[in-house]
Amino acid sequence: MFTINRINQSSLVKCRALQTLATNFNNNVISHSPNVIFTNTNLIQSTNRQLKRPFTNNNNSSSSSDDDDKFITDIEIKNNFFTKTEILEIYKSTFKATYSGGEVDSKGVFTNNELSLSDIDIYGFDYDYTLACYKESLDYLIYDLGRDVLINKFQYPKDIELLDYIPDFAIRGLHYDIENGFLMKIDTFHQIQLGSVYRGLSPVPSYEIIRLYNGLYIPRQYIRGDNYEENVRMKQLNDLFSVPEMCLLSNVTEYFIQNNISYYPEILYHDVTNAIRSIHPVIHKMVDLQKMPDYLEKNERLPVFMEHLRKHNKKVFLITNSPFHFVDNGMKYMIGDDWRSLFDVIVVQARKPSFFKKESRPFRTFNLGNDRMNWNRVSTLDRDKIYMEGTVSGLLKMTGWNSNRVIYFGDQIYSDLADITLDFGWRTGAIIAELEKEIETHNSPEFKEAVSALQALQQLVDEGNENNLDEAILNQLIQQRDALRFEAKTLFNPQFGSIFRTHHNPTYFSRRLFRYSDIYMSQVTNLLKYSLKHTFLPRRGLLPHETRISQVELIHRGEFPKAR
Repeated sequence: MFTINRINQSSLVKCRALQTLATNFNNNVISHSPNVIFTNTNLIQSTNRQLKRPFTNNNNSSSSSDDDDKFITDIEIKNNFFTKTEILEIYKSTFKATYSGGEVDSKGVFTNNELSLSDIDIYGFDYDYTLACYKESLDYLIYDLGRDVLINKFQYPKDIELLDYIPDFAIRGLHYDIENGFLMKIDTFHQIQLGSVYRGLSPVPSYEIIRLYNGLYIPRQYIRGDNYEENVRMKQLNDLFSVPEMCLLSNVTEYFIQNNISYYPEILYHDVTNAIRSIHPVIHKMVDLQKMPDYLEKNERLPVFMEHLRKHNKKVFLITNSPFHFVDNGMKYMIGDDWRSLFDVIVVQARKPSFFKKESRPFRTFNLGNDRMNWNRVSTLDRDKIYMEGTVSGLLKMTGWNSNRVIYFGDQIYSDLADITLDFGWRTGAIIAELEKEIETHNSPEFKEAVSALQALQQLVDEGNENNLDEAILNQLIQQRDALRFEAKTLFNPQFGSIFRTHHNPTYFSRRLFRYSDIYMSQVTNLLKYSLKHTFLPRRGLLPHETRISQVELIHRGEFPKAR
């Protein structure tokens, strides 16, 4: 417990962070919202006069000499924690601020790199999890079929059939340490997020992680291997098909641990991976047109979007690894029997990412009459035909399309987006199905309160360190910060949190997403909100050494540009 009797250097440190914290609580918004506007609340440049100013709502000024002499008094930490109510009351009796905020559109399009759709003439799409959005029932099917393969083909214990799929256990983008059998979350700087490392279904103690890895840093060669794929020690599971795979891997690991069965994590990993890989052809046959409603979401806006592209004379193509009949059944269910008329080029069983990497591999024509590939040489890509295999170089050569006018949409960062943007200059759009739910969590009052408090406490800790705040107080603040970190994390996923963030850094997954996609969204049909001449502009991010200049401040100084 500590008491501040009169404002001084150390209490000034607290005031600055408390000010932001209470503002955000009172307005129920996150301080890094794009619509944030601060007046008289700059954390770095706050003055004693501003800190003495009494709180008033709606910008109504009500100050007096008595009010100007008021100071923060008797701030107490009880049980090592500030309560949100106490902090808010302290703020209301001490500060004045105005604030404007809003919620993020969960069905919006978000920009990493400036993109003008007026420059785009050709639209390309993947199928699975891009045009086709699946229900959770498909995850259950993948898990169950993979589990059966482990038992029937790899001779795993029969009791494993009692292990059911846990839909909320794992998230996309995690790394699996093949040698140690750990499933973990890594940030953009290759740092492990403590509290998000699991062996089976059980969290691994932090001290064990630090001892095993000699800290928290994971060297690049562990993740990428000596040749980017070979000898890799950690495998990233970065597509949605991998979520049931991670659950199966963790369930079997937990079964072995609980039953004291000795096992090799590396063998288990390869068996589970091979089991999941082997059931894809089974799924393609099982999920026929009659069963599509059980597994596939029907997006009523998809045919509208595709017709919109055709109406504006855009070239449209499809490149997918899935077989034709699986795609055909899905597209008939979502769009109608004439779906093929909406595409200029259709390529199935393309073998991505090889499709985007190999210099020479011929296209093959798919014979709709006998469901086989033709041997005939392909020299042109025609609208009324279905093609297999091939390469992106062959696609561009035969169509005459200019790479600078192409955008391609896919859900897999590496196999869909990385090579075509780095090697061919295509513009790219990532489809992240989890994005909508993540944004809804961001917009929730619980998350806003937790993150607002977390930002304020971080400011307290930072400035407390600079101003030699009592070590006991700092330790208490750090404890509360850690508790708030956990609270914010569990709102997304109790085990691993958000797919986009660790506690304060972007995840390893996010780093690749931002690098290899110009725009990203939850569904391709989110683009219907925008004109085909729309320019997507990235938000100007605040660098650590920069400070915010708000629109209100610029207008007040007469520097904000007027419309011409």
